[in-house]
Amino acid sequence: MSTFPDYYQLLNIQKTATQDDIRQAYKRESLRTHPDRLANASPAEKKRATERFQAVADAYYVLSDTKRRKEYDLLYASRPSTSRTNDPNSSSSFFSQFAGMFAGTGTPADQGERPDAEGVFADVFEELLRPEVERHAPWWSYFGAVCGGGIGFIVANLPGLMLGAYAGNRLGAVRDAKGKSVAAVFSQLGGSQKAEILRALAMKVLGSAL
Repeated sequence: MSTFPDYYQLLNIQKTATQDDIRQAYKRESLRTHPDRLANASPAEKKRATERFQAVADAYYVLSDTKRRKEYDLLYASRPSTSRTNDPNSSSSFFSQFAGMFAGTGTPADQGERPDAEGVFADVFEELLRPEVERHAPWWSYFGAVCGGGIGFIVANLPGLMLGAYAGNRLGAVRDAKGKSVAAVFSQLGGSQKAEILRALAMKVLGSAL
């Protein structure tokens, strides 16, 4: 008998959970399972965490939308309880088997592909994640300051260096803030920076650093 992903179990919520319950549950579980939190994990541990993190994103994607949740619940009710599981691998099979179930809105996931876990995470945590990302990754500001300072020094020695560095920094800051999405910037950070940001988010959301 094939297994069926129990998205309620994966998010540790009741089947009667409200939309707000689902969102809060996703925040908790995604922070607990985010693979970038495991800075010193073995490849096997990182792989398991990545699979779990993706499955949690799948669960949120399906249950956070009333139409998708209704369609999922019909399938859920048709499956015997013995076939339901919180094994992350079952979620991959689910999207392969029911590729057209969510067709309609034109997004990649709605065409049968699994949602991007990092994208879901960034969307849900946008308000909290953006200031953390911008605080940890102002590389365009630094790059602009260096380039502007170098040009300023060539043109007007020390005063030009200071003025050029400031101007370059400001231009770089604009690039930091508007050039990329928070998901793109976060994905390009180093492992230790990501882990630090995730700890900060966990403190804000869970009241602990995990």
